Amino acid sequence: MENATEVTAAGIARLAGVGRAAVSNWRRRHADFPKPVGGTETSPSFALAEVEEWLRAQGKLAEVPLRERVWQQLAGHPAGPVTALLHAGAVLLLVHDRSTEWLALNGESDDRLLAERLPAALEGVLAPRFGPAHERALATPKAAALLPSVPLLRGAAELAADLGARRAFAFLLGRHLDANPRQYTLTPPGPAALMAALAGPADTALDPACGTGALLRAVRTLDPRADQHLYGQDSAPDLAALTALRLALDDSGSTPPPTLRTAAADTLRGDALDDVRADVVLAHPPFNERGWGHDELAYDPRWEYGFPARTESELAWVQHALARLKDGGTAVLLMPPTVASRRSGRRIRADLLRRGALRAVIALPAGAVPPNNIPLHLWVLRRPAAAPPAPELLLVDTTGTASGDIREQQAWAAVQQAALDAWHAFDRDGRLAERPGLARSVPVIELLDDEVDLAPARRLPPPAAGDGGAAELIAVREELTETLRLATKLTPEDARPAGSAGRWPQTTVGELARAGALTLHTAATASGTGGPARVPVLTDHDVLTGAAPSGSAGSAGDDPVLLATGDVVVPVVGGGAIARVVDEATAGAALGRGLALLRPDPAALDPWFLAGFLRGTANNRQASSYASTATRLDVRRLQLPRLPLPEQAGYGERFRAIAAFEEALRRASRLGEQLVQGLHDGLTDGSLEPE
Repeated sequence: MENATEVTAAGIARLAGVGRAAVSNWRRRHADFPKPVGGTETSPSFALAEVEEWLRAQGKLAEVPLRERVWQQLAGHPAGPVTALLHAGAVLLLVHDRSTEWLALNGESDDRLLAERLPAALEGVLAPRFGPAHERALATPKAAALLPSVPLLRGAAELAADLGARRAFAFLLGRHLDANPRQYTLTPPGPAALMAALAGPADTALDPACGTGALLRAVRTLDPRADQHLYGQDSAPDLAALTALRLALDDSGSTPPPTLRTAAADTLRGDALDDVRADVVLAHPPFNERGWGHDELAYDPRWEYGFPARTESELAWVQHALARLKDGGTAVLLMPPTVASRRSGRRIRADLLRRGALRAVIALPAGAVPPNNIPLHLWVLRRPAAAPPAPELLLVDTTGTASGDIREQQAWAAVQQAALDAWHAFDRDGRLAERPGLARSVPVIELLDDEVDLAPARRLPPPAAGDGGAAELIAVREELTETLRLATKLTPEDARPAGSAGRWPQTTVGELARAGALTLHTAATASGTGGPARVPVLTDHDVLTGAAPSGSAGSAGDDPVLLATGDVVVPVVGGGAIARVVDEATAGAALGRGLALLRPDPAALDPWFLAGFLRGTANNRQASSYASTATRLDVRRLQLPRLPLPEQAGYGERFRAIAAFEEALRRASRLGEQLVQGLHDGLTDGSLEPE
């Protein structure tokens, strides 16, 4: 059959390795360019097969990269990318489990016949993995539904031959999640691993709000036990099915594989796994739900600790988790911080404390888990057994343990280590000596007041108590003094007035790029760099503030441009007159979105000369245009004088000295703010004397 997959202008640009403007030019200049087959007037879509044929005929496409071709087939699938993912995942499972059977099926050249024969083969793989059809979230697709997917399925199997079935599905799922960040509530790998480690190893684990399966995957990664049982439920049928496929393909090499069961239903209103009693329950439930079932669930037996108010959906999830645990089992739930102190939930919080069900509240730094502006909490719960309830609650505040971007591995590792060290010591001994500013165990009786406020920051001693805080401030002051001395030394000398302004012949970045004096890259048009996926990313904010690369891999595009010493980086949206020369410390990072990279030929251009002239206010003004909410810089229109390399070097040295002075001023500003805040904190918390 004809491939019905559609592709947008952005997808065409990816296929051909050009910018979107080039695609717009092709549509205007070539009468034979394929006509839109869908989309809207402002964002049309085109038939992928027609586009590939046209690109090849024009010599603009020698061969579509396999990954890109399969992704475009998935993203443009007529039934939507999620349906395409489910079809591709099921076939990848068939490719792994019964490769010979797939090869026989794939040998059928007629797409319609292949679609008709696939359902029986898929059922033979899905039933042993996930149970009978009526019990599982992942249904076996019908032949009619599979027919438009056949080109994608053949491509996915071909990709599996290169990468393996697990990596092929991980690539497609990861690409889909990155392309639709607002469509899903995701638990990042770091917090998911911390939640699994807090709960500990498990023979049976349950996630009643499983989403795309990150938490169950973390349980499996922590301790892949033989005969492990993993259960998941989600109100979105597609997510429950994706979780099953993700876990099955993740474990495609394990013997024996875990028992996987996922269900599609509203957990609070219609628990499909009410017979499960788990060693571990992990959950990242929906927050602030008013329609969670308050009216119809008033007499539900799960409310052992009190009937939650309409505004306390999170406390309904807490009690659901406890109800699904074995005696002595552990649950870890991600909670918004308001749950620890809202007045409407204080009676339930009090009963959780009295009966020893709530064991710890751990505050995470803002940005660890979306929404990134809120420092979420982890609640660690344990279903009480016959033993008397524990008399203390562990409170941990990790917000001060991370330095830099919390999404980066090194910063998150410090948070995870601090939380686990405190929890393991408390879980072993039943109490924890004070760790100022970080953790303490509080007698339950102290918490059972009118508020039952469990927010860690309100119960912990300050981190800068005693001589340590004063000594730290002395060190900051000494460093500030030295930095101010350096800034004074680096203050630029008086400049001599020039004889005549604007005396040089001018050229533009665009002309220099065409002449080969420099190459121009953006994150969106990266091609052929093949950089590693998990390098630090230089963001536009880093360039504006002079900071080290702080971005995560998702902000660098699919094929990142890696920075080299001597590159010049310029923000293209709302950045003002800014340009940064990449030094050895920044080299190797990936170029983030919203940035343009200029890589000068050292035989033709001095990088500091280039960066200095790009920062001119008048230069930026003439190269900028104005959108509805921001200024956008056309880097190709930026100008600089035509000067021989020796004269460039003189300007370059001057610009380099100015940059060193600017960095000293930045550092002095940061140290000054740190000293001022430290003095305020020390005087107000009593750790410093006013004289």
